[in-house]
Amino acid sequence: MGAETGRRLVRWTSLILLAGVAGAVVLADRSAGPSGATAQTAPPPAPPVTVSVPVQREVVEWNEYPGRFTAVDEVEIRPRVSGYLTEIHFTDGQIVHKGDLLFVIDPRPFEIELQQATAQVAAATAQVDMAQRELSRTDQLRRGDFASVETLDQRMQQMRGAQATLEGAKATVRSAQLDLEFSHITAPLDGRISSHQVSIGNLVIGSTVTATPTLLTTIVSLDPIYVYFDMSEADLLAYQRAVAGGKLKSAREGGVVAEARLDDETGWPHKGRLDFLDNEVDRGSGTIRARARFANTDLFITPGQFGRLRLPASERHMALLLPDAAITTDQSRKIVMTVGADGTVRPKLVELGPLIDGLREVRAGLDPADKVVIDGLLRARPGAKVTPQAGEIKPDGQV
Repeated sequence: MGAETGRRLVRWTSLILLAGVAGAVVLADRSAGPSGATAQTAPPPAPPVTVSVPVQREVVEWNEYPGRFTAVDEVEIRPRVSGYLTEIHFTDGQIVHKGDLLFVIDPRPFEIELQQATAQVAAATAQVDMAQRELSRTDQLRRGDFASVETLDQRMQQMRGAQATLEGAKATVRSAQLDLEFSHITAPLDGRISSHQVSIGNLVIGSTVTATPTLLTTIVSLDPIYVYFDMSEADLLAYQRAVAGGKLKSAREGGVVAEARLDDETGWPHKGRLDFLDNEVDRGSGTIRARARFANTDLFITPGQFGRLRLPASERHMALLLPDAAITTDQSRKIVMTVGADGTVRPKLVELGPLIDGLREVRAGLDPADKVVIDGLLRARPGAKVTPQAGEIKPDGQV
């Protein structure tokens, strides 16, 4: 019994082993391909990226500066004569025109002075008439040898003295007339007036009494209006080279176009011209003061407001433009990723220019037909394959 039992265990073990081998063979046959070879894992597809050719457009490069709007003319209204203020003929902050009556200083003292001066003229005129008669009589007597030469000379001297007195009296009349005129203060220019600094009934001191007469108010002109700004020395040199090369006209000839906008404005709605450059560069800041002149016909811009101004830095030329999102930086180098016909990513070093209407100008390193990756830069590895998908670059820099 023991030997028989051992032989049966050997046979059952062999059968189990054969069955396991057969099952493994069947599984291997099921997993094999048509040729019976083992299947391999397929490579992942090339990642998609959005590409577009650069925008090609005729542009002008601009330099931008912060600036402040300033009145062309600003006048402090101060009296020329002293007296008590009796009338105010404007509303604080209103628009006034040249010749409009603003203030009246009590004119009665000046009217009295004018009357006195006029009376002096009448008296001096009578003296001249009397001196003329006496001179005429003495001259006739001298011709008949009834008067001496000395008497004739005295009459001549009296005549000249009377004439001088008359001229002095006339000058006094003109001075009194001016004082009376100065008691009525008018606007010297068109513009917006400030608030009155002195109320009716106060004594104001004129310039004939003190070197610092009373300040009554101020007026600033509004149309046209200036923008003052500071230009860097580098921009000044570039501007001078352009003028010397005949590409731009001198500011003193009024040939440089300037554009400006307020803080809440888009675009550059205000058109003007650069009309002034200072005569030296500031040694501390390395900048030069410049000025542009703009129309302000609707009187919307107020002197003292801040704004931005731009000046042309080049002639009109064709340029390639890309959004900033399509440009990467490698240390100090600027790179764009392009996609070849075979889907391979090729980086290109580019030279960039200013931002124009939301797009960055590419001055060198790029061809108009290059397909540039404008979206999906993280998936675009140099030398790797990608799946390009056509995109569009919009004027505001969006893709």
